Amino acid sequence: MFNALHSRGLVEDASVLDLFAGSGALGIEALSRGAASATFVERSPEALRCVRANLAATGLAERAIVVNADAIAFLRNVIDRFDLALLDPPYAFDGWDALLATLPAEAAVVESDRNLSTPPGWTMVRSARYGTTVVGLLVRVHPASADEP
Repeated sequence: MFNALHSRGLVEDASVLDLFAGSGALGIEALSRGAASATFVERSPEALRCVRANLAATGLAERAIVVNADAIAFLRNVIDRFDLALLDPPYAFDGWDALLATLPAEAAVVESDRNLSTPPGWTMVRSARYGTTVVGLLVRVHPASADEP
């Protein structure tokens, strides 16, 4: 996944959102591959401790923000925009359309146990199945402005 992101120029110097962060592995991988910053959002106290410990162990904590919040509630209140969002919710999660409608990011990696439909405003540029996991790369579609030829 990160090789594909790198080849599209989506990681280097990017601001990354690791929503449903869990251990923080995805955001930490992005930081280790040159992302400028990463915001980790997680509501589980145990997982938050793990994210902080992993950031400390890798020496990447200075480029990270760790937020104790429910992912959907975070999106309702966030004012920042991100270059890349890493979305790996629990497999039972069924709110993809609403999540992607409010996601303040230009690109998103989505992980699920099933193929996802592409909601309005996004295009799926890559999708692959790895065992029981489907990983997709979505990029935001911007309508052409009236000033463009």
